[in-house]
Amino acid sequence: MKKNLLTVCFSLLTLALFANLEVKGNYLKLEQITSLNDTVLVYVFDSITVNDTIKYVGSGRTANWFEYSEPISNTTNYFPELTNIKDGTGYILDVDGKRTSIWVIDYQNYLRAFNSIEIESNFSEQCENLDITFDVKPLTYKTPSNTLYYLPRYFKVSYQTLEFIDSWNTINVDTTITLALPVSKISFPAPLCDTYYIISDDSIASQLKMEEVSFKSSLYNAVAVKCKLTPVITTRDAENENERPTTPKQLSISAPVEMQFLSNANDPTKFYNWTIYKGSDMIINRTDKDHRYTFTEAGVYNVKLTVSNDIACFYADSVTITVSESRIEVPNVFTPNGDEYNNEFRVAFKSIVKFDCWVYNRWGRLVYHWSDPTKGWDGKIGGKDAVPGPYFYVIKAYGSDYDPESEPNKETKRRVGEYILKGDINLLRGVK
Repeated sequence: MKKNLLTVCFSLLTLALFANLEVKGNYLKLEQITSLNDTVLVYVFDSITVNDTIKYVGSGRTANWFEYSEPISNTTNYFPELTNIKDGTGYILDVDGKRTSIWVIDYQNYLRAFNSIEIESNFSEQCENLDITFDVKPLTYKTPSNTLYYLPRYFKVSYQTLEFIDSWNTINVDTTITLALPVSKISFPAPLCDTYYIISDDSIASQLKMEEVSFKSSLYNAVAVKCKLTPVITTRDAENENERPTTPKQLSISAPVEMQFLSNANDPTKFYNWTIYKGSDMIINRTDKDHRYTFTEAGVYNVKLTVSNDIACFYADSVTITVSESRIEVPNVFTPNGDEYNNEFRVAFKSIVKFDCWVYNRWGRLVYHWSDPTKGWDGKIGGKDAVPGPYFYVIKAYGSDYDPESEPNKETKRRVGEYILKGDINLLRGVK
């Protein structure tokens, strides 16, 4: 406990000495606490001149400056001002026997921090992250016991990559890195396009309001690949279709539907592989850049695209397609009176892949037939309004879930997804 108290008292005395220093020149003050809990006050000058000084202005009776290399003896002299400051030199301020350490850096000797930028040369290691090694001139300071420490250096790194929003767009990335010297290797997300890396001098130069010095790498040729699988769905605008496709990562659609799948891969991509699985069964394996497929059967499908370059980089994207089970609902009345409501005899349906409907009058005469479930009968015969009253329909259809091997229903005698429907439809004219 006494040791901790002594440490706190010493730190407070050290801080008190720091507070009583007057500095001439353009400088940045950095208080550094070492691993031994020693406090070293580092002054970074933009450029040391003969006019730059550090002066003790406190109320101590004695004040003397010594270089680390000079022996310190008890003295009653009063020399509070440090002149002829030198770069990379440590000083000790002794005030009434209380001592503190100061290190001086002339930043003019560290302006161009980067001598080179070395980018990871093994292409197979550049698929996700890119390692960049910087040859950096370190900023260091020492304690009176000659222990060397590194000052952390913060640099701005700028480069370009791609971002997908409807299409690939070039974006500028500006990030700040901390180099934990002497190790100076940093890992970045691998860029998706060719780019230069521009490194700008650290925050010290900025705080000293000095002109920014930058270093530009040679052109980096991207190898990382990425795709954005995008399904393009046939427009479905039939008002009587119960389920229309949506466009998130899990699509629920009514068959039949033709879909185009776009790869949207970046330039380093050389090879494409499309697979479509229904459950655990692969039904498609293609190598085209984009792919088109028509879904006619109910079920859950996984559409997957894997892209690669000619080195060792891969990327995959996928979408789940759910093709719904079939259904048909038949109305019992329609009113073709021109009021834009219920003007046609149409079925409501979902996932019907084959359809036929015949309409007969009360005497059994065929008056209308159609084979597109999105359409219907407008209540005309030969271009003239049909007589109001009951008519008889017969519908024969097959759904996306039709299974010719399934067991027929005991009551309807129909297999799964098979429809034979019969009934009356009433045509009413009424008033608009």
